[in-house]
Amino acid sequence: MKIDCTLYLVTDSTPAILGKNHLEDVVRAAVKGGVTLVQYRDKHSDTGDLIRTAQSLRTICRQHSVPLIINDRVDVALAVDADGVHLGQTDMDIITARQLVGSKMIIGVTVSSLAEAVTAVEAGADYLGIGTIYATPTKEDTKAILGTAGVRDILNGITGLEKVVPTVAIGGINAKNIQRVMFKSQGMRKRLDGVAVVSAIMAAESPKAAARALRWLATESPGFINGGQPNPVKEVDDLLRQANNIIKDLGAKHPLCHNMTNLVVQNFAANVALSIGSSPIMANNGDEAPELARLGGALVINMGSVTPEARTNYIRAAQAYNACGQPVLFDPVGAGATKLRRDAAESLMAECYFEVIKGNESELSVLWGELNTQQKGVDSGISTSSDLDKAALTMKLAARERNVVVLTGKTDYLSDGTRTYAIKNGSGYLGRITGSGCTLGTTIAACLASHREDKLLATLSGILMYEIAAERATVRDDVKGPGTFVPAFIDELANVARLAHESNDSWLDQANVERIGIREPGSP
Repeated sequence: MKIDCTLYLVTDSTPAILGKNHLEDVVRAAVKGGVTLVQYRDKHSDTGDLIRTAQSLRTICRQHSVPLIINDRVDVALAVDADGVHLGQTDMDIITARQLVGSKMIIGVTVSSLAEAVTAVEAGADYLGIGTIYATPTKEDTKAILGTAGVRDILNGITGLEKVVPTVAIGGINAKNIQRVMFKSQGMRKRLDGVAVVSAIMAAESPKAAARALRWLATESPGFINGGQPNPVKEVDDLLRQANNIIKDLGAKHPLCHNMTNLVVQNFAANVALSIGSSPIMANNGDEAPELARLGGALVINMGSVTPEARTNYIRAAQAYNACGQPVLFDPVGAGATKLRRDAAESLMAECYFEVIKGNESELSVLWGELNTQQKGVDSGISTSSDLDKAALTMKLAARERNVVVLTGKTDYLSDGTRTYAIKNGSGYLGRITGSGCTLGTTIAACLASHREDKLLATLSGILMYEIAAERATVRDDVKGPGTFVPAFIDELANVARLAHESNDSWLDQANVERIGIREPGSP
């Protein structure tokens, strides 16, 4: 039997999830809404009750040509002539189960590691349920929270096996994250075939409508992957030749740049946005984001405040821009300084997709899952990493998140997981004023909003505009220190924008960009 795992419903009969609804009614509505596979899961009922319910569900599923899988209980699956059985790691082994159910019945297996996945496939599993992706109250015996990176590692690891089986992700998946899960978990040569959901349908007010929406989301390309080129430009000279036009387009389009940042930086960020040709708005209330996202601009989240209210607003805003397909830049300010900030950054990364992540070495190390230096406030702290180590961190984080990452410092590193560059522009004054990192994010975001085809190229253009303007300001006769640098810097940003408008790319003569020859481990 061919298995369509696009939208896999795993039932839950507990009152906390099912409420006052009847299980059969929910399943009937769900398959009408587009569920392609149903698993009957009940850990508490007696065998007789399990068989009676499974018989009812088998009738409903077969009326709609949807296979019915029984969780754990091979005896129940055989008793009701179900289409398959799903086994956990502590249940009956696959070989024994196959001997009992025969060759025609589907056998699925839950896996949470590459070793478990390989063992299951080689033993004859017909599909894999990979999880847990996110923490969930519906399944308490989770051995590990994999996240999308863990799923991706498993998909990459089973690619070379002789047998190819469908795969679904499970655990905390809902309408808000389903597309992000499928996109970010995609391996180099294999992607998920679908997702398994529980409460997103079982606890829905309208299971049919919920299933219909989830089925659409599972099969449609997410709006936030707007852009991308099959053969992106790689050579530095070719990138630089296009950078001036991106800045010129920015000035012509005047895209909205929505900044969620602290009060100390807002005035500076607004002035920078105006000077480069963008239209700024400072709005920290996430409830405004759905309307603002529809205006075609970009969102910058500077994690200056990590109160519960601020975190909720950040997530709400980012998800609104994700839904509209507009770019979001994340600056995990001080992520390495305290546990509260580390937890906030982890929460944002789990709930949102960021087209660009910009941070110093400590901040990006936290996002990667390591912290080699203790961050002092928003500063990176003393680093013992080599230049190649920093480039590798940037590259592997971008590859994992399937986005663009910027590691800032004396030398900046930029990567989309395939192309990686070192940028050696800028001014020492940028480290002696408040908000230089935040306003670099503003500049990059504005470029992303005006150029959607190549996120790395847009990001590089924004970095060069910002840092070369800083260099030009530094050598001006009227600049005597940080205090006189700021207005001169804003002037030079406007001057670069003016040159670009005039199709004069002479400012790019100062660009100091080098391609770094590293690649993601395991890539062809």
